[in-house]
Amino acid sequence: MARVGYAYEPESEKSAKAMGYEMDISFKHAVELCAALKGKKIDQAIRYLEEVAELRRPVPFKKHDKKVPHKRLEKWYAGRYPQKAAKHLLKVLKNLEANADYKGIEKERLIITHAQAKKGRVLKRYMPRAYGRATPKFKVLTTVEFVAEVR
Repeated sequence: MARVGYAYEPESEKSAKAMGYEMDISFKHAVELCAALKGKKIDQAIRYLEEVAELRRPVPFKKHDKKVPHKRLEKWYAGRYPQKAAKHLLKVLKNLEANADYKGIEKERLIITHAQAKKGRVLKRYMPRAYGRATPKFKVLTTVEFVAEVR
């Protein structure tokens, strides 16, 4: 049994799911990318992530927007190019596309109805310092899940 389940179960039979489990990416970047991808078709989402990875399209940072510089965005002021997170989410989206193809669902009609990032395990490490002290150096892993349905 998996350690993490899906937060959303689709009602229709014409749906596909995919999950990237405990990936080494920024949780905040994953949250912003998921918000940008929700409601898009799979082909559009894959193209969007490829453009982000190539630094051609910024992602609007709407929730985690403190001290984020201005980019050329429509209708928003803060944005970045989260390349590493985009490359990892691209693999999950291609897996979602393959799952839909395996189920026999038309990929052109699928729309991402659920995109969520969750915090995973924390890898705890400590860096020794002077006078017997230590500085924590924690790494938070991120789980991302996508559900696409025919609309």
